[in-house]
Amino acid sequence: MYKETQVMTLLNKYVRILKYNILHLILSEFWVDIAKEFFWKTKHTGQFLDYNFDVTKGEIFVKCMEGATTNICYNVLDRNVHEKKLGDKVAFYWEGNEPGDEKTVTYRELLQEVCKFANVLKLQGVKKGDRVSIYMPMVVELVVAMLACARIGAVHSIVFAGFSAESLCERIIDSQCSLLVTADGFYRGDKLINLKVIADEALEKCRDKSFPVERCIMLKHLSKEEQEASSPGSLSPPAKRSCPDLQVPWNPEVDVCWHSLMEGASDECEPVWCESEDPLFILYTSGSTGKPKGVLHTVSGYMLYTATTFKLVFDYHPDDVYWCTADIGWITGHSYITYGPLANGATSVLFEGLPTYPDVSRMWEIVDKYHVSKFYTAPTAIRLLMKYGSEPVHKYKRSSLKILGTVGEPINPEAWQWYYNVVGDGRCPVVDTFWQTETGGHVLTPLPAATPLKPGSATFPFFGVVPAILNESGEELEGPNEGYLVFKQPWPGVMRTVFGNHQRFETTYFKKFPGFYVTGDGCRRDKDGYYWITGRIDDMLNVSGHLLSTAEVESALVEHEAVAEAAVVGTPHPVKGESLYCFVTLTDGIDYTTTLEAELRKQVREKIGAIATPDYIQNAPGLPKTRSGKIMRRLLRKIASNQQDLGDVSTLADSTVIEQLFENRCCTAL
Repeated sequence: MYKETQVMTLLNKYVRILKYNILHLILSEFWVDIAKEFFWKTKHTGQFLDYNFDVTKGEIFVKCMEGATTNICYNVLDRNVHEKKLGDKVAFYWEGNEPGDEKTVTYRELLQEVCKFANVLKLQGVKKGDRVSIYMPMVVELVVAMLACARIGAVHSIVFAGFSAESLCERIIDSQCSLLVTADGFYRGDKLINLKVIADEALEKCRDKSFPVERCIMLKHLSKEEQEASSPGSLSPPAKRSCPDLQVPWNPEVDVCWHSLMEGASDECEPVWCESEDPLFILYTSGSTGKPKGVLHTVSGYMLYTATTFKLVFDYHPDDVYWCTADIGWITGHSYITYGPLANGATSVLFEGLPTYPDVSRMWEIVDKYHVSKFYTAPTAIRLLMKYGSEPVHKYKRSSLKILGTVGEPINPEAWQWYYNVVGDGRCPVVDTFWQTETGGHVLTPLPAATPLKPGSATFPFFGVVPAILNESGEELEGPNEGYLVFKQPWPGVMRTVFGNHQRFETTYFKKFPGFYVTGDGCRRDKDGYYWITGRIDDMLNVSGHLLSTAEVESALVEHEAVAEAAVVGTPHPVKGESLYCFVTLTDGIDYTTTLEAELRKQVREKIGAIATPDYIQNAPGLPKTRSGKIMRRLLRKIASNQQDLGDVSTLADSTVIEQLFENRCCTAL
């Protein structure tokens, strides 16, 4: 005879299994119904989603709609032009860095240009499965290049145009790219970025590392020739961005001109039909080991997930004008500038400039100019604009706005309230979205008008996403609690692997807590079941919404001959959220000077990019270490933010280091 407690345990287990199976069936039907809205050359067979999240039971995998074939470019362009008759609808209002530098691109025009560039890529020898690196500013041609890759089954690897030559080289080699697409240059505010010079330096580094890239296609965005007349194949004709004195290096053995290639290209190109789990793109995100990870997303699941999250989270309607202020070099731009909006036939604003150039009213001017109804930006931008008060916002009506969104990092309640009350006039819901490069789309988010909002909370999981909070021992915590944020099961848009390194994929996301996807973020759940992201738990920093690896910055610092050791931590910043605080121990005999400090900042910029430039660099004759030699970064974070309460320091090998570090603290940033 079973005891009563044993019976109840078995019954509860059976109920949980039954609930899970019913939920899984419902979710499968949910996604199958959504899939019917898209074009499939062949239908999928078997179950909709198959997976293993438990490393103790074998290799980690996620498979969606096996047996189906489709093409994501066909679904976001041809389907809209031919089936939905949206050819004359505006796909993008392109707004350049300078006010008045603008262009309108329809779905039909975009399809024609994508087909032409797809034919260009084929003539350059690019075929299905090849990787193409794209290093471009926020111009329509960037969208054309990525969709052209998708059309022929090539895998695009977009590198943010703010990254250094070293970072570009590293990504080209890791992804084994056969071709680079870039531009001559662009303006960021009043600063000229000579992109081709950086690209050439990256290609030279590739050659030095025995990986020569045979072709580089360059778009003339600022070059003198383009100012005289609109070049064939250009979707962004010149206006106020002219830079006739720009010196563009040219290597005729490698370089070819975008415009010349497009001039003779056909505007018809049959799509290559891809398997559901064929790779779509690689996008690099910083890794805790210092080496960036090539996050790989595949065709069908990503398409369905970005399309659905865009439609529901922003409550998209056909007459909306949507504006996401992110750069396409990041996942937000992939999912919610290109694929998600285009899959819904949406009209979007594509912005090249800065929120403060030429003045701090620029964003609200654009909102009024294009009658933007759905607006999506980062808390960093909100905090930056808050400093200037409400007057620059109130210069413009913003009456078209219906929904406001935030992305990239948790938003503090003060910024949330300013955004809601000043920008949205207290009438627009704020959708505070939590997700990652790895998740492909929103995983925790309110649904506008359906979810009661709490300022600073990402609220609840999206459909099919099952979060949990674990303690350090991997035990699931119920009710109000705080710990590691994990997910119990996949959704269609989750990453499939780290390109070329599946073992790293498993180690990074699945080995700490077998059976769960580990986000690397801490999370709190309140008594009402709302989720609050508390920040990174691993050795990563979130600076202005950009994830940076402390190990990567430390590696860049110690490459300088004067630095013997370095440790990097984050410290609170009123605009960026977190700023980089670097401790450096110098080689014996080297003095710390302002010249050396400038050299170290330059070194980090050149190795990683301007986004990683340290805000603080402190001379640290010694670092706090345990007796086993491990740096106690917990104490360094306390020192960086001037918190005298250090907690338990009993494991310190030398406690006198702490007093010295407090005395040497940096009081002013860069």
